[in-house]
Amino acid sequence: MLLKGLKVIEYATYIAAPGAGGLLADWGADVIKIEPPGGDPIRRFFDTIGADIAENPVFDLDNRGKRSIIIDTGGDEGRDLVRRLVADADIFITNVRPGGLTRAGLDYAALSAVNPALIYANVTGYGLEGPDVDRAGFDVAAFWSRSGWARLTAPKGVDPFPIRTGVGDHICSLATVAGILAALHSRSLTGKGQHVDASLLRAGTYTLGSDMSIQMRFGRLASTRPRLEAVNPLANFFQCRDGRWLTLLPRQGTADWPGFCAALGLERLQNDPRFATSKARREHGAELVGLMDAVFASRDFADIAESLDAHDLVWAPVQSPAETVADPQFLAAGGITQIADGAGGFKASPSGPIRFPGLDETTKPAVPAPGQDARAVLADAGFSPEEIEALIGKSVVAERL
Repeated sequence: MLLKGLKVIEYATYIAAPGAGGLLADWGADVIKIEPPGGDPIRRFFDTIGADIAENPVFDLDNRGKRSIIIDTGGDEGRDLVRRLVADADIFITNVRPGGLTRAGLDYAALSAVNPALIYANVTGYGLEGPDVDRAGFDVAAFWSRSGWARLTAPKGVDPFPIRTGVGDHICSLATVAGILAALHSRSLTGKGQHVDASLLRAGTYTLGSDMSIQMRFGRLASTRPRLEAVNPLANFFQCRDGRWLTLLPRQGTADWPGFCAALGLERLQNDPRFATSKARREHGAELVGLMDAVFASRDFADIAESLDAHDLVWAPVQSPAETVADPQFLAAGGITQIADGAGGFKASPSGPIRFPGLDETTKPAVPAPGQDARAVLADAGFSPEEIEALIGKSVVAERL
């Protein structure tokens, strides 16, 4: 695989930082996951929400193919052990709060002194400077709410609602991987390591970047509106006679208006002064949406889809996750990865967002049990059998929970 030979130390829990480590593992890096005593809390995802489910696909997605070691970093011996593991590592990823890292001697300054070639990635809620540097920052808080997403996404008059599990986290994971790979390229030229600062807040505002650019330039922004009040009534959702929904996405400008009229049998509206220009369609949006709703309500999804395709218009079905995982195009795009279950079988999991044509990506190694690789990781780092037994005996390291 592309990253074979890279050693990654992941000193992180939950989703955003482990998601970055997970992508690196998918691409062939040796990712050593340092878990706290008791294991990564996200291993107990379903227990937290009161569901009695033994399997945990949420954890599996971000941790397949890693090696796990449990280290108690509450004392000097555990912290020294982390520094020793970092000594020959290429990458260190952490989402521990910056103040705690500094107090433990595991911050960038300390670890880069141990390994000047180290790529050190901090994944935080709010960045490495400012009054909230040590504030906890889950994605609903930092990425979704504080960035502006929650207020802007809720249609006018609708109460704010939460983002789905891990959405902002995984966007931050992608950003973190991008920063790490840029730093690796720089190191290949200079031989020097690099500090990578990824935050949920900044990932959120960048992802919202088109709207944020307008806000920053003009000091105001249009709200998200219900269907009948859409700024562009053509960029909307419509329900067909058989109950299926689809979304239309007109290209910029007015080039698609004649095509929509033809596809929907509304040619009479093409030169109607109420709808002939973008401005007119906006001013008479509710009326236009009502006319289009009537057409969609009179035709089945397959019929409408064929007409839209015949005019090369941009649209997509509005699918449930259950429909998506059975979608032939999703399957053809390699959307499902199989994870070895350790017993000769496999379990389905979402693929990462990047595909490398020609490289096998259909199966991934198993998800580690907490602490299962302790002895192998320590032996690889040069610890003798006696030293390993001593660390386990003193509970600095745990083999298994």
